[in-house]
Amino acid sequence: MSKNIFLDAPSLGALEKKYLNRAIDSGYVSTVGPFVPRFETQLAGFLKSPRSVSVQSGTAALHISLYELGISCEDEVIVPALTFIATVNPVIYLQAKPVFADVDINTWNISAKDLEKRITKKTKAIIPVHLYGNPCNMDEIMAIAKKYKLYVIEDATESLGATYKNKHTGTFGDLGCFSFNGNKTITTGGGGMVVGRNQKRMEHIKFLVNQARDEAKGYYHPEPGFNYRMTNIEAALGLAQMEKLKMFLRKKKLFNDVYRENLGNVSGLKFQEQYPGAKSSWWLTAITLEKGIDVAKLQKKLQKKLIPARRIFVPLTEFPHHKKYKQGEYKNAYSIYENSLCLPSSVLNSKEDIYKVCKAIKGVLGR
Repeated sequence: MSKNIFLDAPSLGALEKKYLNRAIDSGYVSTVGPFVPRFETQLAGFLKSPRSVSVQSGTAALHISLYELGISCEDEVIVPALTFIATVNPVIYLQAKPVFADVDINTWNISAKDLEKRITKKTKAIIPVHLYGNPCNMDEIMAIAKKYKLYVIEDATESLGATYKNKHTGTFGDLGCFSFNGNKTITTGGGGMVVGRNQKRMEHIKFLVNQARDEAKGYYHPEPGFNYRMTNIEAALGLAQMEKLKMFLRKKKLFNDVYRENLGNVSGLKFQEQYPGAKSSWWLTAITLEKGIDVAKLQKKLQKKLIPARRIFVPLTEFPHHKKYKQGEYKNAYSIYENSLCLPSSVLNSKEDIYKVCKAIKGVLGR
């Protein structure tokens, strides 16, 4: 059993140091160097995607994707009401209007039924989020997008390694966005990635993230660009983490299995469900508790036992700058937020640590 129990801390060791030292010894530490294209190629190969472009963060990936697809102040973009705020911030950057859709009470992902109700003549794109690594029902979402001729930008920032009907999340839509923040399944410290099938579009994104510089003409910039490039040091870390990715995914699945085996029969407790054909990456295992159980108190009691648990993301409609976009109620998003917790899922934990968490939860609940 580990000395500490971790919620979502990264696993870094000798291999990462080896790659980082190579980057430092080469002198390529910034946005030029051989590790960046290697990392892009490896991730694209893992996802079976034709092309990927590295960026500075998952937020940057979403921003550049929306920008590339021409989203502007005249457009509406549909996003789930329950997600991390980084999903919607890039919509605001472009002065487009975010339209919030409720989520499914069982999977916690955007409700296709509610999504379709919110489409107007101004709707231009949908951003489905594979929340906590759990794939959305991409068949339904892509069918709606095709019916109304909408772009789909997948927020796969939490779902690297997850699949829907044997196809990786992030590869269904027009563009897919990944994050390598310090708490993600693999990390580059920061960093993100855009993936897509349209080679012309991907080439333009690659051009834009380098300040839209036409290198053949020196420091010539034919259009506005962004300083969104990944550094060689970050890519070095990413390459080391890619060697461990399958092991990380196996371990996260193991932890989810242990949680379900030990807590599955606890009355008043349910797990986030999957759609048929979906295989979550279980970035974080999360539970819902029956109404009447004070989730905040449970969290505090677990913390006293040195067990970190995290509340679910606050619904986006709760923030002051989003209230003007609120349209009706978002009952499922609020219910999940009020009654759910994310459990320790870091690969630094051992199987025995997860058993300890299960025992503590049963003890606190008196079950």
